Amino acid sequence: MSIEIHGFANPGFEPIREAFEKNFALGLEQGASVAVTRDGEFVVDLWAGEADGTGRAWERDTIVNVYSTTKTMAAMSVLVLADRNEIDLAAPVATYWPEFAKNGKEGVTISHVMSHSAGLSGFEPALESHELLYDWDLCCERLANQSPWWEPGSASGYHAITQGYLQGEIVRRVTGQTIGQFFRSEIAAPLGADFWIGLPASEDARVADLVPPEFGAAGDSTAPEDSLPHRTMSSVPITGHEPRDREWRGAEIPAAGGTGNARSVGRIHSALACGGEVDGVRILSQAGVERILEEQTIGTDLVMGAPLRFGQGFGLIHPDVPMSPSERAFYWGGWGGSIAMTDLDLRATITYVMNRMESNLLGDKRGARILHAAYGALLAGG
Repeated sequence: MSIEIHGFANPGFEPIREAFEKNFALGLEQGASVAVTRDGEFVVDLWAGEADGTGRAWERDTIVNVYSTTKTMAAMSVLVLADRNEIDLAAPVATYWPEFAKNGKEGVTISHVMSHSAGLSGFEPALESHELLYDWDLCCERLANQSPWWEPGSASGYHAITQGYLQGEIVRRVTGQTIGQFFRSEIAAPLGADFWIGLPASEDARVADLVPPEFGAAGDSTAPEDSLPHRTMSSVPITGHEPRDREWRGAEIPAAGGTGNARSVGRIHSALACGGEVDGVRILSQAGVERILEEQTIGTDLVMGAPLRFGQGFGLIHPDVPMSPSERAFYWGGWGGSIAMTDLDLRATITYVMNRMESNLLGDKRGARILHAAYGALLAGG
């Protein structure tokens, strides 16, 4: 069954439209959007499908929870403070958050937090319900009282939910603002980007409903209960239904609760792709952007069990997982399938956001198809 694709793909970028349309033709989508920028300009901006099960159309301004793609926005907030010399990424977290130094964490640095190597990939004790994520002080107090689950800095272990609270509390201690407030005032609003960490109720009518995957965030893993993957993913019970609740959308959950679409994610990352500035709005210095590429960890991630390479706040291209032909590219994505790729060599971004979730935490063939088509067009000079 054919579906109407809205928006545009500039000449030379038609393969991206075709890949997007194929995802729908194969029955893999309900509603979705895809965008590509080059030199700060949109060369692709597409959307299609339905925002929910009632047949409500996915419109140009439809937004949706993007889960861990939100991590890129939280990371940028920290990077902005580092660029302004308000924090030192090499400094211990406790420099800015003294209570954090308890139980062997006095040497945990902000870079460890940014690279998922702080040893705090889950809450201990586990949160009894996802509603406890709405209590910022409780989550931060628990993390401050914990002991690392492995030697900080020695390896990455995906901090699925906890990373955002660690980053957000650093931002709050330094600026006096919540990370949602800081991100909005210093990044999203100056760029005119429709992305939110803590969505106002006034925007609810535009939100698409996620279609949760068969398995929750903990998946159908048979990993032992005392293993890092199980302890991490079961430390907060998440099913994918949470963003239908106003409380979730309004809460600031900086590692998983952001709301936007491919256009807004691409707009924000286009500033990175263009050396920190787009359309006269400077978010970071060129050096501040280059800092993202500083390798912090490489190897098999202790939680994901996959080969990952982390820089400052983003995934870097790993030799075993060549998601980009450029060594100067970085990325991350969200549970369910959303993805954001930024390429400094091509001064380009590729973003994909959808509402039908797949179970895989590391993306799926829909996003891979979009990436492949986009890189083909970009490298061909489209």
